[in-house]
Amino acid sequence: MNLTAHPELLELLAASHALGTLRGGARRRFEALAREQAPVRAAALVWQSRLASMTELQSPIVPDAAVWTRIRNIIDAEKAQHAIERQRDDANARAATATVQPQGGWLSSLALWRGATAAGALATVLAVVVGLNLRDQLVNAPAVQYVAVLSDDQAAASLLVTFDPRKKQLVLQRVGSYSEGTDKSLQLWALPPGGAPRSLGVLDNAPALRLAASESDVHQVPTLAVTLEAKGGVPPGSGPKGPIVFKGALIEKTI
Repeated sequence: MNLTAHPELLELLAASHALGTLRGGARRRFEALAREQAPVRAAALVWQSRLASMTELQSPIVPDAAVWTRIRNIIDAEKAQHAIERQRDDANARAATATVQPQGGWLSSLALWRGATAAGALATVLAVVVGLNLRDQLVNAPAVQYVAVLSDDQAAASLLVTFDPRKKQLVLQRVGSYSEGTDKSLQLWALPPGGAPRSLGVLDNAPALRLAASESDVHQVPTLAVTLEAKGGVPPGSGPKGPIVFKGALIEKTI
């Protein structure tokens, strides 16, 4: 089903998915469509972002002591089960080794233990390397403070915009099939309330790009728009000259 042809239904499904009220087969079908169709993914992200900030309105609730007791009991039971399984595996391995090796084969046993020690050391090194890589990925992962999905006049999602305050970047990803041609350029504008449009940069033809920006560029800006301009965009200090092709609300979310 092409949900982009039914924008109202897409919004309802995306909102229900974010709220958790979309369940069973309907939820699985929506997630399958989101994997296949970029506009559906964009709508799901927008609703998740909208609802994420609502958690700040909920007063914190301290879990009952019985909840922590049950959690500890489950963890202790899993640890005991794993210990039993390891002991059984070690016993089976020793029995198999004793069956294969002749009596007095202590040299083979020594080689086996040396190999096991080397394998353990290698595993430790790999674990440290993987841990460092994971830490670097987490540190370098973009933080999202603002998000917007810009749509065309048919309400079809065309551009996903996020703002990373750590790197002071606007990250833009095309999610539609729009093409401005070789003799035109798309230009991104902030539309502050009661103020003139402010250029945030000119887009190239890449499916994803980054534009330098500060929080002041997007703070208290309710709407973003993209216009179709002459190649290279309008001169600095000028307002938009061409028509608006995409437009959407800029939503602040919790990092």
